[in-house]
Amino acid sequence: MAAAMPLRARRRPLKQRPELPSATVIELADPGPSVLACGAWLKNTVCVTRGNRAYISPLIGDLDSADACLMLEQSVARLCAELDVRPEIVAHDLHPDFFSSRYAQTYAGQHGLSVVAVQHHHAHIAALCAEHRVTEPVLGLALDGVGLGTDGTPWGGELLLVHGADFQRVGHLAPLAMPGGDRAAREPWRMAAAALFQLGRGERIAQRFSNQPGAGTITTMLQRGLNCPTTSSMGRLFDAAAGLLGVCEVQSVEADAAIRLERLAGEYGQIDLLDGGYRIGADGVLDFTMLLSKLADCRDAGYGAALFHATLAAGLADWVLHAAATQGINRIAFGGGCFHNAILSQALSDRLAALGMKVLTAQQMPPSDSAISLGQAWVALQTVK
Repeated sequence: MAAAMPLRARRRPLKQRPELPSATVIELADPGPSVLACGAWLKNTVCVTRGNRAYISPLIGDLDSADACLMLEQSVARLCAELDVRPEIVAHDLHPDFFSSRYAQTYAGQHGLSVVAVQHHHAHIAALCAEHRVTEPVLGLALDGVGLGTDGTPWGGELLLVHGADFQRVGHLAPLAMPGGDRAAREPWRMAAAALFQLGRGERIAQRFSNQPGAGTITTMLQRGLNCPTTSSMGRLFDAAAGLLGVCEVQSVEADAAIRLERLAGEYGQIDLLDGGYRIGADGVLDFTMLLSKLADCRDAGYGAALFHATLAAGLADWVLHAAATQGINRIAFGGGCFHNAILSQALSDRLAALGMKVLTAQQMPPSDSAISLGQAWVALQTVK
């Protein structure tokens, strides 16, 4: 990550101004220099800090259109003008190809400002730290679709130790191949095929997904490792489960597979976890391979969805508790879009709270990528402490 450069003496006296009616305002633990944070690619927002307050713009949306990119630029100009601030630090996502990252670099270059690149999941947890005014070390459980990791691979199921501007990856979900790369995020059957291949059942892919024209090709890709990047994403694990259960093979909207699984699990009701359904390795890797194996043979989608949720919650709770004991920390923050799942969030919160953990959840901002700009701003502020 880019280190903060010495700040120039351009801080302006704060004026008493009315709050921006359209912005979400977060009271921060400490005041600091003004930061401009440019957010993520999906569900983009921008954030500008002034004194001990962070102002987050209304949702701009996914930066996949010229209109959305223009709206980001306009939102930055409006926030800075209405707050009467000139940012002293600019923060952005670690991914260099996002429009928000390129805009941040350009803005910083034009104004002679220092730049901080913030890893996506670090920002998720930092947003919770900002909301709860936490400055002490905290464990963070970041579960979402994807974010570029510091090793250049797509992350998404991360257990982090966060302390201000620094973080350590203390665990992650066992990697699973994404046949076709980003296309696998739109077609859960591909993640199910990757699970079958990992289970040693690759010869079943073509028959299992005979309605998908590319099933035979996917088998060959997995065998040869062609265009099959691996990911630790919890979102893709949900997709694999949905594909194996026949709940959703191709998504019509974002998170369609996960939403269907949650609905089926809620209709089925609570059940016990699958014994032996997960394993925590000495390297901090949480592996749900045996759960996927069970789902691959399951013919009752409702039961499978309920079993999936119950086993996930149990495995994640054990994982967090093990890390908490190792690190000597009893505070855990939940960040990432997967925490929109009420069944998983509630079950996990209840388990951890009952065992003495203090659980931090999103309050003023959602847990998804719209909070990333707040997290980026918080990390940037920690670099000058």
